[in-house]
Amino acid sequence: MAHAKQTTDELAAERDLIRRAVDKDPGAIRAILKTYNRRLFRIARSIMRTDQEAEDALQDAYLQAFSRLATFRQDSSLATWLTRIVINEALQRSRKRTEVPISQIGMEEARSADVIPFPMSAPQAVDPERAMAQNEICKLIERAIDALPDEYRTVLIARTLEDMSIEETAELLGLRPETVKTRLHRARAALRAALAGHLEPMFADVFPFDGARCERMTNEIVQRICDPEN
Repeated sequence: MAHAKQTTDELAAERDLIRRAVDKDPGAIRAILKTYNRRLFRIARSIMRTDQEAEDALQDAYLQAFSRLATFRQDSSLATWLTRIVINEALQRSRKRTEVPISQIGMEEARSADVIPFPMSAPQAVDPERAMAQNEICKLIERAIDALPDEYRTVLIARTLEDMSIEETAELLGLRPETVKTRLHRARAALRAALAGHLEPMFADVFPFDGARCERMTNEIVQRICDPEN
């Protein structure tokens, strides 16, 4: 999905959605969450590199965003504003994580980080061999992406998985467009070398965040925003 400039009707609809969310309308909050969950999870995960840490960062970023939504000046799109908050939260967490001495990290945790299980977005119950092959391909892609340097990984996910424009990616990451192009080129070259194949068309299936996981996070955020006492 390309991120084209919003039309007048889209801007009006977004403003109405924001106004309702500021008033803690559960339907409006849920609509925002379901619209941006996958994009923001993928961005968070490109920085955190594990599902759980990405979810934790995303939840805190959402809570920050909704607590400040009334002050959103709408000089950028809601998608851009939310993405910046998620990036900042994930980067802060990533910096704190690197301050933890490696001796404090358990061997079991280190081993489990080598292989990160991801749920299939569309299991093929009628064809288990095909489903297994797809699952293995997704794992190979995910591991190859995780092995990229941080500056390449985030650009790759923004451009390839979420189809952000060069300009939008540059703005969000504080880079020059030329730098985005260079990092994307190097990231793709590194992936081709690691995978020794032509797997990029399969990228749409990696790092899924929909179905039950999307619904669970949406319900948790709506409850925490609309009923903070519980």
